[in-house]
Amino acid sequence: MFQQSKIRTLVLLASVSFAAGLLSTSANAAVDAQKSSLTVTFKQMNVPVDAKFKTMNANVHFDPANLAASKAQIDVDVASFDLGSAEYNHEVTGKDWFDAKGFPRATFVSSSIKPGANGTYSVTGTLTIRGKTRTVVVPLQFHKDGAGQVFDGSLTFKRLDFGIGQGEWSDTSIVANDVTLKFHVVNKD
Repeated sequence: MFQQSKIRTLVLLASVSFAAGLLSTSANAAVDAQKSSLTVTFKQMNVPVDAKFKTMNANVHFDPANLAASKAQIDVDVASFDLGSAEYNHEVTGKDWFDAKGFPRATFVSSSIKPGANGTYSVTGTLTIRGKTRTVVVPLQFHKDGAGQVFDGSLTFKRLDFGIGQGEWSDTSIVANDVTLKFHVVNKD
């Protein structure tokens, strides 16, 4: 059971890091932490597991009329990963998973945002987890809510591309390599 929690935490942290990238399409307003969420889903022994990330900082400017000037940087505190158990959370922040002491933050920095149909966008940027950087494209839905903005989306990525799950945990028969990050971001104002 302890190993399963390590896997869950690893997948969640990776997903959270990616979710941070998705948040980069937010407006130039404060993110409403009470209404926003960042969840990760992965399979452990072929059973879906959900987790969440609690702490992130965002510097975002999103203008649908001027996408070339839109940009974002999202920083996620990997030690804030929550699998629902203090023991599991502690394990997943260790060296075999996220190595929170050596790599305390996961970061997404946008490089371009392209429009799609019906309020969809594709955000391209770099995602850095555990010192490994990859270019990712994050699809999202955007809509206004009063004066605020709402962003929803999900992205699937490979945890091993970022070195999440070292040693025995690199075996994808226990914890799947695919991680899906789901986000719901609400900007105030």
